[in-house]
Amino acid sequence: MHDIQTRLGQLRRPPLMVRAARIGAAGYDRDRDLARLLGVGVAPPPIVALRHLLSIEAEAEHARRARAAGYRAARHVEILIAIMGEAPCLAPAPAPASLPRPEASGIAALRLVT
Repeated sequence: MHDIQTRLGQLRRPPLMVRAARIGAAGYDRDRDLARLLGVGVAPPPIVALRHLLSIEAEAEHARRARAAGYRAARHVEILIAIMGEAPCLAPAPAPASLPRPEASGIAALRLVT
C-alpha cells in the first residue's frame, strides 16, 4: 500500500486538469464510474482499482506528453477523478479516542492500592 501512496504523492499534473478533476470528484460514483473506466461489472477493492487506474493514467500521461493524436484530455480527467475518488478509501480508519488504556503492571488491583 505504501507503493500506491508514494505513487499518488508523486503525481504532478497541470493545474487546470487537477482543478477539473477536483470539481468532478464531487460527483464520483464508484460503481458507475469504475465499471465504465475499468470495464468491470463489480467494482474491485480500492487498492486493486487504484493500481489499475494508475497504470491507465500513466499511459494517458505518456500520450499527453507525446502529443499523441488519440489523446483525449476529457478521458484523462475522468481517470484523475476516479483516482481522487478512490484514494481516500486507502486511508486507515482513525482509532477510537475512548479505548481504555492498559495498566502498565497489568494488575488492576495495583491501581486501587496506589
